[in-house]
Amino acid sequence: MCDHPVIAELSLPSRLGFEKVAMSTAASVAGLMGFSNDRVDDLKTAVAEACINAMEHGNQFQERLAVAVTLTMGRQSLEVTIEDHGTGVNWRPATPDMGLKMGGAESARGMGLFLIQTLVDEVEFVCGDSRSHARLVIYLNGKESGPA
Repeated sequence: MCDHPVIAELSLPSRLGFEKVAMSTAASVAGLMGFSNDRVDDLKTAVAEACINAMEHGNQFQERLAVAVTLTMGRQSLEVTIEDHGTGVNWRPATPDMGLKMGGAESARGMGLFLIQTLVDEVEFVCGDSRSHARLVIYLNGKESGPA
């Protein structure tokens, strides 16, 4: 976890469309930090997908259950934590078999995790007893710039 300041905290209802609030907030912060347009686009996609997963899988689209989004700025990185009310008891992130999915032999479901893992530099999924979260970290100059 970063020792740097939290610069934004959002509480979003578990309703499709509100992921765009988190996505645009993350994009604005990343832009102010000097991230390239391509890196900002990657971050937007990853944050939106993680928020949708939290709304759907963690909170079962119960609007009264909020998705909490926290953005923490490091010297060379931006960390985004997306927290839901799910326990994730039977959930383990797995790397999808893209060949099977692209060939139609498997459902396209699960590709969001692949996108998240591909588009940001660090991803951590933590499942707790009453809450779960995804922690996404993107470095200003990619993985080579290292931790903040």
